[in-house]
Amino acid sequence: MPKIEKLCTIRIAERPNLLWVEVTTDEGLTGLGEAFRGAQAVEAVIHEQVAPALLGRDARNIEGISRQLLTPYVGFGSSSAEIRAASAVDIALWDLAGQRHGIPVHEALGGLSREKIRAYNTCAGYDYNSRQAGSIAGRRDIGSGDVARGPYDDQIAFTRDAGALAQSLLEEGYAAMKIWPLDPYAAATQGQSISLEDLKRGLEPFEKIRAAVGDRIEVMAELHSLWSLPAAMRICRALEPYGIYWAEDPLNKMDDVASLAELRRGARVPICASETLGGKVAFRDLLVAGATDIVMLDLTWCGGLTEARKIAALAEAWARPVAPHDCTGPVTLVASLHLALHASTAVFQEVVRATLATWYRDLVTVLPKVERGFISAMEGTGLGTALLPQVAKRADAMVRESRQGA
Repeated sequence: MPKIEKLCTIRIAERPNLLWVEVTTDEGLTGLGEAFRGAQAVEAVIHEQVAPALLGRDARNIEGISRQLLTPYVGFGSSSAEIRAASAVDIALWDLAGQRHGIPVHEALGGLSREKIRAYNTCAGYDYNSRQAGSIAGRRDIGSGDVARGPYDDQIAFTRDAGALAQSLLEEGYAAMKIWPLDPYAAATQGQSISLEDLKRGLEPFEKIRAAVGDRIEVMAELHSLWSLPAAMRICRALEPYGIYWAEDPLNKMDDVASLAELRRGARVPICASETLGGKVAFRDLLVAGATDIVMLDLTWCGGLTEARKIAALAEAWARPVAPHDCTGPVTLVASLHLALHASTAVFQEVVRATLATWYRDLVTVLPKVERGFISAMEGTGLGTALLPQVAKRADAMVRESRQGA
């Protein structure tokens, strides 16, 4: 019986929203997981709540461990610190399972539904959401900045010349992109309304994309949970002429299934929901209410791979496509790719070409490769990647361990 003997968490000051979790067993294997946002809170949950329940347990019993960690007395009904901690540990346990049997995680999940999957580029910059710790007051990095730091500073690019950005993505083989030019106009009214003048300014990047490349690229509109129902309705109706692939997280409460269903009935753009939700019940409620067209989940916020494949099964039962989220960290991307290649209704895997080309490479041993707009399966056992040893040795690294018997 492979017993869990150590939990180790690693944070670095340079990327304060990220936390890595390493789960080590007495068979000499170490599995890797990741958490994003509120890293210090998740770290505390792992060492103060998860470790006492996990140390000494059989690492093979992923389902039982998942159920225990996803049903804390409080915090179970959202993507709370408890659920984010459970998600990170769950990903590490699947990594261990694959390593133990000498197979990749997607095979451990039940095998591939496809050899490769389309990628879309989220047009963020090099440090989007990663340099500053998340806070209640500043939930989202929605500013565009002023100075481009390189050829992939795509958030600046879509505010300046979205048409040229679309052309550059097509040249690299990307057939889909996601932008959020309406975000800056939410602050004036706390998202309760949007003026016609601001709406027209926010639509300009969509106009430039269609003028530059026509219908050769799919465009997703990210709305970042910033808007009331009337404002979101106005925005979504205004987006209809541009043939967007989806409007993502339009409402400021994405668990408000009644309002989301009303929006979906009243606007003729597909609704995508929601990376912010935790647990299969929240997604079941969305589907039962007819509140979403595309199911987006984040493996580090919804409960890990164990819960994510159940959410994907629900999406399949409702004939809805799945699109795993990644605008977080490299381990999340790798784990999401395993799910996206396994889940039968997955249609896209999100990537950020700026981070793939830069700091993701400084953290893990192997990254997925995007070739002509598609990502293929990872090779190797488990996740197929590991945290580089030098990360824990950095001067700004904060390492904490919990051991059996300590």
